[in-house]
Order: sequence, then C-alpha cells, then structure tokens
Amino acid sequence: MHRFQLVDVFNDSPLSGNPLAVVFDADDMTTEQMQRMTRWLNLSETAFLVAPTDPGADYRVRIFTLDRELPFAGHPTLGSCHAWLHGGGRPRNPAQIVQQCAAGLISVRRSADTLAFASPPLLRGGEVDAEMLAKIVRFLHIEPEAILDAQWADNGPGWIALVLESAAAVLALEPEQSFPGQLDLGVVGAYPPGAAVQFELRAFFSDPQGAIREDPVTGSLNGSVAQRLLATGRARSPYVASQGTRLGGCGRIYVSADETGAVWVGGRTTTIVEGSHVG
Repeated sequence: MHRFQLVDVFNDSPLSGNPLAVVFDADDMTTEQMQRMTRWLNLSETAFLVAPTDPGADYRVRIFTLDRELPFAGHPTLGSCHAWLHGGGRPRNPAQIVQQCAAGLISVRRSADTLAFASPPLLRGGEVDAEMLAKIVRFLHIEPEAILDAQWADNGPGWIALVLESAAAVLALEPEQSFPGQLDLGVVGAYPPGAAVQFELRAFFSDPQGAIREDPVTGSLNGSVAQRLLATGRARSPYVASQGTRLGGCGRIYVSADETGAVWVGGRTTTIVEGSHVG
C-alpha cells in the first residue's frame, strides 16, 4: 500500500491551479512502475517521494512527465513539499525545507499561506536558432516581429521562452495542435500598469503521442522566465504572474529576488484528495 495525495498547486481558489499526484514511500517502486503510473494518471507530472541519499535533504522526490523523468520541475517541487509536510514530514529548519531531486538540493521557503522554491540555474540559455524560431512562429500563427525576446530557458524540462508585446497577445494565441519534434515552449506578456497581476504566461508542450498540450501553471517556466525578465529590466521584484486563464483556471505565481540575486517562485498549495492505493 502507498499513501498518496492529489495537490492543487499555484491556486488562487480551490481547483484553480495545477493538479499533482504525490505518491509516498515509493522506494519499492521501479522506474518503469513510476512511469506507468504517471501515464495512467494522465496528469502533466506525478511525483514519488523516496528516502533521501544526501544528508542535507529533508526528503527526496522523483518527478515524471507522461514520457520521461525530469531532473527538476516547479509545481511538483511545491506540491511534493506540501504533501510531505501535510503527511507529517518534519524539516530540520521549519522555515526552509530542503528537497533532493535529480537536479540537486532545492531550498523551499514556507510562509503563512505559500511555499516558494529557489529557482535552480539554467542548464541551457542563449538565443534560439533561426530554424527553430521559424517553426515556433508558424506553430503560434504570429509574425516574427511580434516576438520581443526569444531565449532558451531550460532549467530541467527544456523550455524555450518568448516575450510578446502584451498579456492580451499571449491570451489571443491559437497554436497548432502538433509540432514537428519535441516542444517545450513558454510565452509571456505584460499586463498594463496598475493591473492586479503583472504578467500572463502560457506553456505548450508535446505529449508522448506528438500532440500539443497546454500546462495549467508551470513553476519551472516561471522561474526561468523570471530570471530573464528581471535581468533585462522587463520586471521588477516582487511581482505576481497569472497562468491557466485560457484553460479556465486562475493560477497565481508569486516571484521575488532576494539580496543574493536568487529568484524565488511561490504559490498556494492545497491537498484536495488523500488516500492509499494497492501496488
């Protein structure tokens, strides 16, 4: 028997964020079993809590998408931390929990109503080559001049990040339902000054069958995008971003940079269902 929780991550109200399944005490499960369960659940990611191997970690998590294991992902980090705490986990430091994942040790801060992770450094940055950018332009049905900035923003999943002229332009996107090859694409645009949130994001990715899916709220993308927005002066810390609007959700992401320059990505987390399964 394995305990599990279904957690709503980055929500603004119940069932408005990104769902995550978290399986406890999964040390006896093989990689193939974890991958099979992830496909069966059919969520964007499923997290499996296992015993840490680093003495500095409070817990360890393995994160799976529908077709592969990721070294790091944002909403599984916050959701796993929430589930671990909700399930009785006791961190060494009550104010800052340490997660071990394939990307290393990730710090998670706890406040009264949110959790926030320190965004890891990019595995790949820099400009997107002209051939890939041309494919993305056709995929999004936009003109090349609509893109204000295009950069690799890969901190684990493999994101490419585009900046468009406005949040309205991001919300208006009607992309293709397929893409020639693997795609992990984030698009961001700013709201007018004085709006309740500062940015709107959308995230598109290829599923194992080659179809395109849109992610409700994406912590890893928000982390890497924030690093770029802050570095280029397009954003000032702190700010609030919105994601999932076109899907009928209301994701809210709270971004800040500390005195060391570390970017923290936070949100509310809520356990929706908990129980156990056989296997």
